[in-house]
Amino acid sequence: MATGSGTAEDPWVLRTPPGSSEYTMHRDDTADPPLLVCQVGSTRLTYLASVVDDLHAMLREAGDWVPLGAADEQKTPAEGSVEAWARSADNPVGGWYGQRKGYRGRVGMYLPPLLEALGLVELEHNARNNRVRAL
Repeated sequence: MATGSGTAEDPWVLRTPPGSSEYTMHRDDTADPPLLVCQVGSTRLTYLASVVDDLHAMLREAGDWVPLGAADEQKTPAEGSVEAWARSADNPVGGWYGQRKGYRGRVGMYLPPLLEALGLVELEHNARNNRVRAL
């Protein structure tokens, strides 16, 4: 579970699904459109904040476990995974939720723990091949 309130001053402190890495995330409502800012070590990633509601809706519609499929932007994600959905022209934003060129991937790694902390999903925490489903 996370600590923090999700502001820049008090970001959520999260762990990747396998529990191997810690990172922070906060919501930036001053950006247009609003963003989630994810800090992983010295790397800053940004995602459209709408991904929280959109991903939860997709998982509710799926009705069962969905693989995370986390992958860097340059790699092709597994079909039917959270990562593939987050890049699909068929998702609510018509493409990438990630906003920083070269770092637009990894939605499947960094967003499900936030949804879990918000009480929206159940997330597996295995060493590999984790899945998520809506509550």
